Amino acid sequence: MIKKVLFVSDHGDPLAKLGGKQAGGQNNYVKQLALALEDKGLQVDVVTHWCEASAPRIEEFGNACRVIRIEAGYKGFVSKNEMYSMLSDFYKEMKETLPLDTYDIVHTHYWLSGLIGMRLKKDFNLPFIHTSHSLGWAKMEATGIKDDVRTQAEMAILETADQVLATTNSEKQLIKNHVASPSPIRVIPIGVDEAFKVRGSRTHIRKRLGYSSPLFVFAGRLEETKGIFTLLNAFKLLADKTTENFRPRLVMAGGEPDAINPVTKLPKNHKILKALRGIEDQVEFVGPKSQEELALLFNSATATIVPSFYESFGMVAAEAQACGSPVIASNVGGLKNVVQDGVTGLLVETKNAVDLAVAMEVLSINHLLSQKLSRQAVEVAKKDFHWPSISERVMKMYEVVSSEKRNTSIGNRFGWNIGR
Repeated sequence: MIKKVLFVSDHGDPLAKLGGKQAGGQNNYVKQLALALEDKGLQVDVVTHWCEASAPRIEEFGNACRVIRIEAGYKGFVSKNEMYSMLSDFYKEMKETLPLDTYDIVHTHYWLSGLIGMRLKKDFNLPFIHTSHSLGWAKMEATGIKDDVRTQAEMAILETADQVLATTNSEKQLIKNHVASPSPIRVIPIGVDEAFKVRGSRTHIRKRLGYSSPLFVFAGRLEETKGIFTLLNAFKLLADKTTENFRPRLVMAGGEPDAINPVTKLPKNHKILKALRGIEDQVEFVGPKSQEELALLFNSATATIVPSFYESFGMVAAEAQACGSPVIASNVGGLKNVVQDGVTGLLVETKNAVDLAVAMEVLSINHLLSQKLSRQAVEVAKKDFHWPSISERVMKMYEVVSSEKRNTSIGNRFGWNIGR
């Protein structure tokens, strides 16, 4: 029976403040899944890079979960693009710090962690589950950036893991399209934290927060691949229609703390300032927010916008829907599964500012449609993104993989051909 689980999330500290550098959906998923598994009686340790120098090496969360931070030669922020060169030191320090032979199963998150999982499987015979969170093939298709090291690593990981956990059917199909002999793939969606729920009338909450209608909300890292420039260009098209009775507002949550009020902090030729020209007084950058704060924003929004170039899942879309916010999202990757077009929100063409602006205008003026999408979004979220039922499915998957691993080990020892 599974009792002790090791999560490897080398660039995704689950206790990092969301919205900052490398602190987004993966961090939140790791934290929420660990807590949900704790409710099932499991102890979960999360090993990650020591990205915040002031944080302790070991930090508890929940009642039976811990974060164990690994220095790997450098304590402080390291971009995930640089972390590949640190993996050898990361693994060596892991072996010195953790009693690795005491864990029942290892669950890795992202391809860098997957390489660690392959070593743990080889050296400690640990059953190995892998969740990609994003795939190099999707990134290459969205951005044109090719990464041969990542591609080769992902192929090896997805063929070596005892089980691949995909969060959407789109992700599963993408893996099958690019990997000749993938490990068994199971689709289990991501859940949302209990903080994300309906708090009352959207109109009343919007007024309480000091906003008028229509109000659009973006939450995520302020990166081009998150579609922020497509969004700003689309909002500019919408804002051009501003009148005394129609004055749309856009709230951008995320980025580093210094992202608040970037107009006064960025150089004049910065790309964001260029995109803001003419709409400065209708766009507000509020920096990273807690889950409670994000939930209030989602509860107040006419729509939450997720204009990403690619997403394996799209946790913001799920969280917003749980709060009753219709979602306007790019028609890519996992977003196509999380946002049901015409049911919980609207899907628009990726990188198409005109398409996005039209969708924003539709929900600004069609209140009946907005209310219908809001009501249906809550219903879908309760059914599909509920952590207790999701963690039950994950735990059963762990038990099956662990049992098959034990049977295979026994069979190999006695020369039998048992298991896969």
